[in-house]
Amino acid sequence: MDETALTHLDPAGHPRMVDVADKSVTDRRATAEAQLRFPADVAAQLLRTGMRAKKGAIVDTAIIAGTMAVKRTHELIPFCHPLAIERCDFTAEFVSDTQLSIRCTVGITGKTGVEMEALTGASIAALTVYDMCKALSHEIVIEHVHLVEKSGGRRHVSEGRLQP
Repeated sequence: MDETALTHLDPAGHPRMVDVADKSVTDRRATAEAQLRFPADVAAQLLRTGMRAKKGAIVDTAIIAGTMAVKRTHELIPFCHPLAIERCDFTAEFVSDTQLSIRCTVGITGKTGVEMEALTGASIAALTVYDMCKALSHEIVIEHVHLVEKSGGRRHVSEGRLQP
């Protein structure tokens, strides 16, 4: 297969789900990250309250929402395969005075990768944080949603770069 070809198109250029029947079953992992940038006063308030808002525990709720999204990625993105997720882990930490980093790591033993699941989990977790904090400010920005690493299958990504 041409490495530059779009895998979700058939030879006639019509959309299709990728055929994974002949792929090998391997241990597949992916980590994605989303960052939220808060106004300084909002970030200070969140840190002061232990990341709790009127709606409840912000990070805990984001992890639940992100996990639910990971398991339902195939319902949101048309050509994603339904997968039996074996691992779904989140971290959320302030990486500066105003920036929260959310990372989602997903793993399976299977024939197809889980980067879309990791990206979906990180995105929905970030959107959940936004939803729970929007009463404090609408100037919160979700940014830098990206694949951090992936392993298993033919291609490997580390720190957002394709590895040989």
